[in-house]
Amino acid sequence: MLISAYILALVTGLAVLTWSADRFINGAAGCASGLNLPPMVAGLILVAFGTSAPEIMVSTLAASSGSPGLAVGNALGSNIANIGLVLGLTTVIAPIELKRTVLFRELPILLGATALAWLLLADFRLSPGDGIRLLALLALCLTYLVWRAQTGAASDEFQPPAPSARLPPGQATQHFITGLIALIASARLLVWSASELAVTLGVDESVVGLTVVAVGTSLPELAASLSAALKGHHDMALGNIVGSNLLNLLAVLAMPALIAPMDLTGLTVIRDYGTMAGLTVLLAIFAYTMQRKGKLARVEGGILLVAYAVYVTIVVRSAL
Repeated sequence: MLISAYILALVTGLAVLTWSADRFINGAAGCASGLNLPPMVAGLILVAFGTSAPEIMVSTLAASSGSPGLAVGNALGSNIANIGLVLGLTTVIAPIELKRTVLFRELPILLGATALAWLLLADFRLSPGDGIRLLALLALCLTYLVWRAQTGAASDEFQPPAPSARLPPGQATQHFITGLIALIASARLLVWSASELAVTLGVDESVVGLTVVAVGTSLPELAASLSAALKGHHDMALGNIVGSNLLNLLAVLAMPALIAPMDLTGLTVIRDYGTMAGLTVLLAIFAYTMQRKGKLARVEGGILLVAYAVYVTIVVRSAL
């Protein structure tokens, strides 16, 4: 009975989290329009933080609630799910076009950030200094992207909502506030239910973060990518995944470092971070070797899905 209640709370938290993130980003878009922010700058900020809002909120609340393992698992697991599950499934449904801006701008930045973050975690310790460095790297990356946008190297992946899709100022403010409140409340419910479920089942909370919570907080990316694929707008998927993973790596992982510094296990650094880094490199290999054809094919998507299934199987078996 108790386990059923925790599972119900977990599912409810995930559902409300997904809904509130969408409401929050719509409200933020309207507010940005009302403040007359430059369209490209607004687009960069909204897409970057909007798509990663669930992960950032869950990671922050998990760390502040005494569950840093859940926070780290969510950060790493979301990136693994984004590439293996979201991008893999989307590519299987429809081949994804490769844009030069992603291949020669966003993807190299993600590869560089992944390598630098690995150096920070090589001592098996997540410290406040690591969190500051991750956020500093995030600020540097966003500054570079904004500069590139302002010098004319605009990217379709970061365009803000069309004027017709923006809400009136009053309604935008209402959506922003209610979305933010619901986002915080649902994230807190999700963290509580996931932590209690882990304790009840006798498994490490990081396992729950790597699997259930990671997939749950990746639902916005999954829904957006599948919708785009079904509507024929496949070219948006890769840029959105790369951008989301960059934010997860530099912003979401920084939260437990700043709030609840912790020692990392070998499984976390070698298995989990190693898998994330490996999938990122594999994606880069697929992207650069397939650029002549101009798209990622279903075969590459199938390989990513299989890799994700193998990883989840290993994680679950290690918890038994």
